[in-house]
Amino acid sequence: MPELPEVEVVRAGLARWVIGARVDAVEVLHPRVVRWHEAGPVDFAARLTGAVVRDVARRGKFLWIELDTGEALLAHLGMSGQLVLQPPGAEAERHLRVRISLDDGGSLSSEARGRDLRFVDQRMFGGLDVVPLVPTADGGPGGRGGADPGVWTPSGPWLPPQVAHIARDPLDPTLDEKALVARWRRRRTGVKRALLDQTLVSGVGNIYADEALWRARLHYARPTDAMTGPGVRRLLVAVREVMAGALAKGGTSFDSLYVNVNGESGYFDRSLAVYGREGLPCPRCGTPIRRDKFMNRSSYYCPRDQPRPRAGRW
Repeated sequence: MPELPEVEVVRAGLARWVIGARVDAVEVLHPRVVRWHEAGPVDFAARLTGAVVRDVARRGKFLWIELDTGEALLAHLGMSGQLVLQPPGAEAERHLRVRISLDDGGSLSSEARGRDLRFVDQRMFGGLDVVPLVPTADGGPGGRGGADPGVWTPSGPWLPPQVAHIARDPLDPTLDEKALVARWRRRRTGVKRALLDQTLVSGVGNIYADEALWRARLHYARPTDAMTGPGVRRLLVAVREVMAGALAKGGTSFDSLYVNVNGESGYFDRSLAVYGREGLPCPRCGTPIRRDKFMNRSSYYCPRDQPRPRAGRW
């Protein structure tokens, strides 16, 4: 499933091409993709048609396109969802589910004019919905990224209600780190479970959790309440370093399911230290990487650099 870096790469690509565009037409090719829009595909298309894109925002793994109607097109990529821009006459993708035709009204560059925004999803675990925007609980900024991946700048204080429970992410400059550290240390769980808890800190999934824990030399089962404040902050630094590296390389692609808006794969998988490397030598000490079953998935770690936790604080 795409994590923060992959979603941010898609968000930044959309922001570059579609802000200022007007939705000219909408074609829903498979109703399952808009299953969360309770009024159905016809209403989904009607609400989008004629709207102008004002912004493209993200919080954690959630992505939405803000419209001048006061609503937003909310997208969750799921396991295999893709938002790609194509010329109108381009051949339809095998798993094309929704086609949104954009009319620039003369406001976009010549390269962006008249493109289709297409939602392609092989497994259809993701989906689209047209939703209202509501104020954030703390009145702070919502979640707009910069024009370039990794450059995070806040936008207006609005979120889709479906995203209101999602915490801010490690790259968000408005993240209250002091409050996060306090909440972290009050939890009685393992450190990786905490990293994956999107209500605590968002955007971190299985891949980047394993990579950050390796950088921080922490075993995935380290108790959160046994960590000191400086220890939590060192882990946050590791998470940010991993995500910044992934953003710089366009995210992680193990197959063709994750691509950016131009249909290109990311290359951070070539820089992974432990994830997916069972039996291969640790880049730091040479010890074979180990894989354990974890929450219906896997955890990869170095048994020498990330020993199982003992009593004590870190």
